[in-house]
Amino acid sequence: MRQAHEQTPALGPGLIWGFEFTAEGSRPVEDCDSPQAERLRWLHLNLADHGTRKWVEATPELPAAAREVLLSQDRHQRALVDPTTVAWVLHDLERDFDSDDTGRIGALHMALTPNLIVSARHHPIGSADIVYRRLSAGGMVITPPRAVDLMASALLENFGRVIARLSSEVQGAEDALVEDRQAPNSHRLMDVRRRLAQLHRMLDGMKSVFRRLELDSDLPAELLPTIEKLSQRVQGVDGDIVSVLNQLRSVRDEINDQSNQRINQNLYLLSVMTALMLPTTLITGIFGMNTGDLPLTGHGGTIVATAIAAGCALATFVFLRGRGFFR
Repeated sequence: MRQAHEQTPALGPGLIWGFEFTAEGSRPVEDCDSPQAERLRWLHLNLADHGTRKWVEATPELPAAAREVLLSQDRHQRALVDPTTVAWVLHDLERDFDSDDTGRIGALHMALTPNLIVSARHHPIGSADIVYRRLSAGGMVITPPRAVDLMASALLENFGRVIARLSSEVQGAEDALVEDRQAPNSHRLMDVRRRLAQLHRMLDGMKSVFRRLELDSDLPAELLPTIEKLSQRVQGVDGDIVSVLNQLRSVRDEINDQSNQRINQNLYLLSVMTALMLPTTLITGIFGMNTGDLPLTGHGGTIVATAIAAGCALATFVFLRGRGFFR
């Protein structure tokens, strides 16, 4: 089997990669329609391939409701449980050939039956690539609960990478602020906040999906411990986002405080300068009036008027200093 992952084109009618698992080990699947023995099979499909829709609609192992979840264009996070199948749509982060994080939200569609696991996406997503690498390295999926755990763990790992990068960026901005180095870029911090809020909304929706699965009486008993564990892990990752958001809020508050302090200092300086110049302005205004009997019009009058203005400014300075205006 040639190497396949989220960046490669499909191998067959919508198949990106596939594995079959037995007690002896795993083997790759190169054809969705190849005969399946009594073993667990996992197929990861490309929903952008028209052949995928045809194959899913014709697969008898998948109930009609599960097919609808797999092929749905609705990107809303949701889950379906019936007596034989569990299916869901969860948000993930899209990736590109040269970028692990494009900033776009993708959707992972997944359906589990006792012998068949089908995951699918419209655009490349990070979690499926992580799962493929683990399975290619010898990872085993003997039961559907293990598949749920593996895929959800990959989802959270993908989220964790982005959160760690954003957290490091916020910490760097905080260090620069504390050490009085170059002030952080406010526009970049707004982008970080917007991204964290986006991740928080995605994980909040994922928590709701797992919570509904926990409370669903039709959920297979063997899946319940896995769903409960994943629900707690999602809450933990979401808590990390909230922590970074709080740290970012503190940085932004400190930036705003410093900015307000600089503005207040400048206004204070301007106010003092205005107070010092006010008597001088009054005197120059008096001597600038074009009226009769203006004093000091003789020789040396300009020097005397200048001395009077300077003396008034000095007297104002002494008065303001005595009142504690200079710190």
